[in-house]
This record gives sequence, structure tokens and C-alpha cells, in this order.
Amino acid sequence: MDFQSHALKCSDGSSTSSNLVLYSFWRSSCSWRVRFALNLKGLSYEYRAVDLGRREQLNPDADFERLNPLKYVPVLVDGPVVVSDSYAILLYLEEKYPQKALLPTDLRLKSLHLQVASIVSSSIQPLIMLELLKTIGEKFGPEEPLPWAQSTLEKGFNALEKLLKDFSGQYALGDEVHMADVFLAPQISSAIENFGIDMSKFPTLARIYKSYKTLPEFQASSPERQLDALH
Repeated sequence: MDFQSHALKCSDGSSTSSNLVLYSFWRSSCSWRVRFALNLKGLSYEYRAVDLGRREQLNPDADFERLNPLKYVPVLVDGPVVVSDSYAILLYLEEKYPQKALLPTDLRLKSLHLQVASIVSSSIQPLIMLELLKTIGEKFGPEEPLPWAQSTLEKGFNALEKLLKDFSGQYALGDEVHMADVFLAPQISSAIENFGIDMSKFPTLARIYKSYKTLPEFQASSPERQLDALH
């Protein structure tokens, strides 16, 4: 697949959401964040699968590096604009498509949403990436990746539980879905499904996760509902 040529074909300068193209992998929690946010904002997009299992992103003939020099998903193409990294994508969407705002106007709540997003994207997810876990297994033994991942997740979830317990409502920071929820929902799901985390240790996170699972936007963005999902 020639990723770059496809992106250029979509770059006609239009500002409508019909030009949105998302390069995604069904099991990527970072991609899931963006899918969830796009659904919440009611934005249609073209889904372009990048098979990380087959290391398609590393194929020099596909030229994915020109879309993202780090060769990670997700990547969002919006006309002439190419944005990689889920955090950057969500902030871009918030500015370009302000409908169904992901960040509240209240400065204190806004800062809390950004703090939660940062904890997930900086202190949890990068430390349990598949490539890192594979390296840990190769260097220290095949029994080491799982306890490493579980310890990382529990440390992060402990911090999040303390941060949210006095502010949460139906969702992370109230009764509306915002930025923190977009980051939390995929991470909690991955923790349960992939790493066997006991969420009874984190009652606030467990409770709001139950609320996420009822949302049609969350359900539609879930890995098993994607075109490239393996069942």
C-alpha cells in the first residue's frame, strides 16, 4: 500500500470533515482514542488499516514514514494537514471541529482532563507498548513482560483513582464525556482484556468504565468493530 500517495489524493484543501482519513490498527489503544473522539464529535472519516502485526508500517515501499516519521499509528489526514500522535490529533480536532467539545471551559476541569490524558499517554501506554514488552521478554525472559505491564498499569491507575475520586460523576470528571474519558476508556479496556488487571482495586475507574461501555460511540470505536479486526 502506498500510504503517501493516498494522503496526497485526499489533500484538496477542503475544510469539511468528509476529507478526514484515519490510519489505524484495530488493536491500537492510541488509534482507539481517536476513533472514539471522532464518533463523539459526529465526524465521518475514511478508515485506512495499517497492519502492525505484519509490520506494514515499516515497509519502505509503502512510504508510511512520510506520514509519521516514528512509523506509529494513528495518523489523521485532513486535506493538506497530516497529524500523527493521538494527543496531537485530539487537540487538532478540538480546534478545527469544535462541536461536542472534548475540553470544558472551566479552567480547573480542563487542567484535570489534560492531566489525565497526559498520565495515560506519557506514564502508562508507552511503558506497555508491544515492542517494549517484546524487548523485555527477549532480554530478561518470557515471564517478565506481564508483571512489568501489570505493575505499570496499577501504578498509573492508582494515581488516576486518587486524582478522580473527588471529581468523578457518571464519567471521569462529571456527567459528560470529555478528553479524560477518551483516554481512559481504551486504556482500561486494554488493561482488563490484555493484562488481566483486577479493576476492583480501582472502584472509581471500574464504575466509569461501565458507563463507557453503554455509549454507542464507544461501542462503534471498539477494536472488534473495525474493518481490519481479526475474530
